[in-house]
Formats: sequence, structure tokens, C-alpha cells
Amino acid sequence: MDSQDIRIRLKAFDHRVLDQSTSEIVGTAKRTGAQVRGPIPLPTRIEKYTVLRSPHIDKKSREQFEIRTHKRLLDIVDPTPQTVDALMKLDLAAGVDVEIKLKG
Repeated sequence: MDSQDIRIRLKAFDHRVLDQSTSEIVGTAKRTGAQVRGPIPLPTRIEKYTVLRSPHIDKKSREQFEIRTHKRLLDIVDPTPQTVDALMKLDLAAGVDVEIKLKG
């Protein structure tokens, strides 16, 4: 490809699955001869939800739930056609959201 870099953003609720998928992508890219920048950990998004414990009274008694969204950023510099083919065939774990952009 004509010096277009590939930027990959990964999102998941479980950081272990996210790190495993990231290492698979990095290993695949390095095996095919591309240079990899990252993985760069991005800020974790924490959504908190507060609900009343009691259905009727006791406003002071509440329970909190949270969802953590972990994110990683990868840049693949000067990818070869073999790199692109290998990344297309790569089967990542369920629960990992992958966003791919070409920058150049």
C-alpha cells in the first residue's frame, strides 16, 4: 500500500479479553513484516448508575452499578498486502469492538 497507516481502536468491557486480542493483532502484524506502534491504553470510560434499593421508602439506601469500557489504540505503520490479508482473516474474541481507519 502507498504509505497508508492503519489505526485500530479496540473497545471491550473485560480488559483481559482486550489485551489478548491486542496481542493477537500485534503478533500477526509483526509476523507479516509491518511495524506496530502501541498498544496505547486510552482512558477507561466508567458509567455509574445509582438505583434505590427499596421500592417504596428509604431514599438514603441506594445501590451503585458501573460499566467500565476499556480502550486500546494500535498504529500499524507501512502495512504490506500480507498484513492486510492476515488482519482480515484474524478471528478475535467475542465482546471486542474493533474500529479500523486508514490514515495517510
